[in-house]
Amino acid sequence: MVLLSHPTGNANVAAVAAALDEHLLLSAFYTCIHWRADAPLARLVPGPLRRTLERRARVQIPAEKVRTRPAREMMRHLLPRMGLHGLTAGETQPFSIDTVYRDLDRFVARRLQKFPEARAVYAYEDGALEQFRSARQLGLRCIYDLPIGYWRASRAMAVEEAERRPQWAATLQALTDSPAKCARKDEELALADIVLVPSSFVRRTLEQFPGEPKQTIVAPFGVPATVAAPRALTRREQPLRVLFVGGLSQRKGIADLFEAVEMLGDAVTLTVIGRRSTEECAALDAACARYRWIASLPHAQVLKEMRAHDVFVFPSLFEGLALVLGEAISQGLPVITTPNSGGEDILRDGVDSFLVPIRSPQTITERLLRLHQDRELLKSMSDAALQQTRALSWAGYQQRVLTAVRSTIGNGQPPR
Repeated sequence: MVLLSHPTGNANVAAVAAALDEHLLLSAFYTCIHWRADAPLARLVPGPLRRTLERRARVQIPAEKVRTRPAREMMRHLLPRMGLHGLTAGETQPFSIDTVYRDLDRFVARRLQKFPEARAVYAYEDGALEQFRSARQLGLRCIYDLPIGYWRASRAMAVEEAERRPQWAATLQALTDSPAKCARKDEELALADIVLVPSSFVRRTLEQFPGEPKQTIVAPFGVPATVAAPRALTRREQPLRVLFVGGLSQRKGIADLFEAVEMLGDAVTLTVIGRRSTEECAALDAACARYRWIASLPHAQVLKEMRAHDVFVFPSLFEGLALVLGEAISQGLPVITTPNSGGEDILRDGVDSFLVPIRSPQTITERLLRLHQDRELLKSMSDAALQQTRALSWAGYQQRVLTAVRSTIGNGQPPR
């Protein structure tokens, strides 16, 4: 039996929870907010906040298996709406996302002894340390999920990028992580018995971990079941409709995308969907003003925008496996991305995607121009993207996770 925790419960967490529960391996799932539309007070929640909280309904397991810690996370969403941004910023403010992660971690750690049947704890980066410390004392196994590349590799990338594009340095969060936060990450890794990662790229970054090498399992995320209809052939006379979805940070290569699109002029149009990572970046201000920028959309609307575009560009410098890549191909969008996005584990270069080097706007321009000029190629890559989607189910991801979990708890201590 496994104790699972995650503050927000995103799509991959929901898949893990469902798989563990279905196979009778889940003791409990700890999270901050578990939204239920049929709850008595749900109808009293204001519309904009309700739309945010509805994302917390992804985890579909019996209610008796869910434990919540809602106060800090609720305040993290409410305070900015009241103009009180300072209390949610940084690592140490009482309602920041970092504090939310640490608070849930401590909360779960204090309750491990309430689950005598448990053999392991399954926790995620930045929210595992206290659980792992307690688990070691209780003879439990520690399963660590690292959804993005290792921090030392991220910091090295950010330092290089700040020198390459100093006007975008303010968007690079890896430059601001404190020594204490980084030390926590290293201790989490050191205590882990096994590490699950979503891509070969993340596994490669772990070569920079200075501690004992860890058994690492690559389990690529699944792709949404919603698949669009095949696309019609478009004409060269029409601009190529380019889409980006993600945080507006140079970690995701957003400046390289803007530079590539600028070189193409009227041959393309660009839509960018994503929240700003900072309000203090003049280069980002100018780009958002020049192109069509949407800060946020409900998930269904994001998929609708994908169906209204021709190609998805995601030139990330550092990632885990961006879920948005799977969403794009599920809507028939060929993808232009980098190996650092994790895309090499789910995409086929030259078939449904183009894998391009990081920091190469010129290569992005060349690939976009090729698709603009060759609409038959665009159509065939779109068809191939839809075909690839059907081979990348969440069931495959769940099976790899279950295999890793069973191999880990099979070597663990007997229940207390």
